[in-house]
Amino acid sequence: MQNPQHRAPDAFSLDLDDPTAADKWAAELLRECAKAIADKDSANIHRLMWMLNELASPYGDCEQRLASYFLQALFCKATDSAAHCYRTSLAVAEKTRSFDSARKVILKFQESSPWTTFGHVAANGAIMEAFEGEAKLHIVDISNTFCTQWPTLMEALATRADDTPHLRLTVVATSSGAGAVMEEIGQRMEKFARLMGVPFEFQVVRGLARLEELGGRELLGLREGEAVAVNCVGALRLLRVDERDAFLRTLAALRPRVVTVVEEEADFTSCKGDFVECFDECLRFYGGYFGMLEESFPATSNERLALERECFRGILSVLALDGDDEVAVGDCERREKGRQWCGRLAKAGGFSAAEFSEDVVDDLKALLRRYQAGWSLMPAEGNAAGVYLTWKQEAVVWACAWKPN
Repeated sequence: MQNPQHRAPDAFSLDLDDPTAADKWAAELLRECAKAIADKDSANIHRLMWMLNELASPYGDCEQRLASYFLQALFCKATDSAAHCYRTSLAVAEKTRSFDSARKVILKFQESSPWTTFGHVAANGAIMEAFEGEAKLHIVDISNTFCTQWPTLMEALATRADDTPHLRLTVVATSSGAGAVMEEIGQRMEKFARLMGVPFEFQVVRGLARLEELGGRELLGLREGEAVAVNCVGALRLLRVDERDAFLRTLAALRPRVVTVVEEEADFTSCKGDFVECFDECLRFYGGYFGMLEESFPATSNERLALERECFRGILSVLALDGDDEVAVGDCERREKGRQWCGRLAKAGGFSAAEFSEDVVDDLKALLRRYQAGWSLMPAEGNAAGVYLTWKQEAVVWACAWKPN
């Protein structure tokens, strides 16, 4: 007899003689449950949630973990308890967050997967080329990277053929809890800059309730004679959908040499209003992410568990919270795909795409060779610009560089 954790219940029309279908029981059950919620079929909701609860576990294999977190989100959707659950999860995360714990998770993730370092390498390459020959540099960092992106850029600046430039880094704290660790991060950045011999200033813009509140040149402290770059890594999706175009126009008004944009490849905006369609896109994206974690981390990894719990808040935001709900500000999951961002940047922001140079592409290819098989680089086509990181032929992260017209 098969272990029940690896087969779907007989009530569903899966071909259990097909090992592929049997191993993917979570997606089938979860889709049935999402459809029952959309149809307000209370009998099926209770039956399916009972089945999922029996099979799911946040400490099991990939299928069990995926089922566990999606089941929690579906339960919150069915019981209108999402806001309370979200606040509770966020409070627990912030209570246990420290510089050391955040640093450990981030570095272990970067060691195991190119998911984040791909965007860092692409953005840093574009920024370095835009800053060539400049003596005073200012990077406005609107991201969720906790500054892990910048040590390699500092090393590159320190070895530049001409004189080492003066670098100012202004970090806009976007992630929940980011402000709490920025003081420690700033001290470490300053120490590293001294070690590299790079003249350096560090400042943090904090206290913004929403990213849309970010003002112009005065708030960011821009100075005459500085070459400015704006780095947006995992940040634009935090904007309310109806305020994204205006924010891009604000960035263009800063007159930056380059704007680098890195976003994960998912669309949680087009399906708004159709719960089942939105659920399918959410399951597609996070199912791939959980599968990547399964192959990149040991089952007992604390870092993997932390990353999955962070994903849960994203899943909850998509499936059970209104995207405009104040409780989700700072962790909004209203993502758009690369081609959608390209349209916004070109039309509303007045930007033109800047192709990555051969040197940057070579650096990205060299990065991917350091990781397990399954990762690859794919150029954007059609209405999109930039490049994609793919995992098993599925685009998962998009990166592009832009210049104001």
